[in-house]
Amino acid sequence: MTFIWLIIIAILVGVIVFQAFRGTTRSKQIHYMSKEIERISSFATHEKLLLVTDDRELQSLLMEINRLLGSQHQMYSDYAKMEISMKKMVSNISHDLKTPLTVVLGYIEMLHLDPNIPSDERQRLLDKVHAKTKETLALIHDFFDLAKLESGDTDLTMTRVLMNDRCSTTILAYYDILTEQGYQVHIEIPEHPIYGYANDEALHRVLNNLISNSMHYGSDGKQLGLTLREDDSSVYVDIWDRGKGIDAMHIDHVFERLYTLEDSRNKSYQGSGLGLTITKRLVESMGGSIHLRSKPYELTVFTVQLKKVQY
Repeated sequence: MTFIWLIIIAILVGVIVFQAFRGTTRSKQIHYMSKEIERISSFATHEKLLLVTDDRELQSLLMEINRLLGSQHQMYSDYAKMEISMKKMVSNISHDLKTPLTVVLGYIEMLHLDPNIPSDERQRLLDKVHAKTKETLALIHDFFDLAKLESGDTDLTMTRVLMNDRCSTTILAYYDILTEQGYQVHIEIPEHPIYGYANDEALHRVLNNLISNSMHYGSDGKQLGLTLREDDSSVYVDIWDRGKGIDAMHIDHVFERLYTLEDSRNKSYQGSGLGLTITKRLVESMGGSIHLRSKPYELTVFTVQLKKVQY
């Protein structure tokens, strides 16, 4: 009987020692994790927390910590990109506003310093001042519109839009200009009604931007088209041309704010580098998406995708 009690006591002592050892080990591991988290957070590195343990609770905790660290890393990355973008935007705003204002000031000084300028020359200079002033005002409006879109301050009233009418009305407004410039215009709009969920005014601006963009940068191909199509859940509007297109290495950047690559189509909107950015934000504000594919001098297509509404 005494022997049995000795065995039981030995087992209990072993369990106590094991638990104490395990508790000490867990305490050391938790301390190590705490120090590592502090280090990773302080230096904003992209490391993950590594720990070898067979403790299931610590393993679960480790997974959650690494998930949070991943989110933190992404937040730091997004913030850094936004900061770079904002600095670039301020720089470009300063440059884009300074250029036309300098020209305007130069013309005004000419008019001010020489009162004897012939009337026809004076009128020519005044016309240039007027044109540059309008260009500057349009640029300011672009920056203001983009700021509102990116801050979520634009309230678009969404309704059922008859895509056939919206597409035909917009492209036909350009038809005479296009044909006068020698373009072949291709319009593919189904006869049966197709409805999309959109804001009609915003959609009109989107299509105007894309058609103007294709006219400016697709002029080499002298072909421009609009195609309206659908599937079970979405409607699609393709604006295409056969101009110089965009190289594959630049396609991912053309919708960025103030992307200033020399051949970037993003310079199409009053030269501000905001046209396609505004277009993308408007489409996204309507719950849609915009995509680009391009093979230079063969086919460049901007596709606007919106939610389909059954009629």
